[in-house]
Amino acid sequence: MTKTEKPVKIPQVHASNTPLPGRPVKGSESGRPIMAALNLLSRRWVLRIIWELREEPRGFREMQALCDRMSPNTLSTRLGELKEAGIIEHDETGAWALTVLGRKLSPALKAMAEWSGEWAAAVDRGDIG
Repeated sequence: MTKTEKPVKIPQVHASNTPLPGRPVKGSESGRPIMAALNLLSRRWVLRIIWELREEPRGFREMQALCDRMSPNTLSTRLGELKEAGIIEHDETGAWALTVLGRKLSPALKAMAEWSGEWAAAVDRGDIG
């Protein structure tokens, strides 16, 4: 390399299709962070997994029991994607737990839970439609 040449930054290559900021995702070839987050969080079962881990770490079988009708293969895939994305990790006992970054999703999920209760009450009262 000569003095005028700049080092080439080699992009990190990921073998999986886990949405990550900077990686092209459905709806964003540039991989804008919000588009990567929406892609990841919209995958089937992902929000449910995060919701079930919001209060305490849980093992694989417990997660499967909490997430009705989820196949072991799907759970394993989603847990792997969330781990690669930095949302969950194994704790010291080997159970799945939210990372610091994953716990930062809690306020948004709690707000959604509150909103869903208000929505359900409006439906019950016949206030929609």
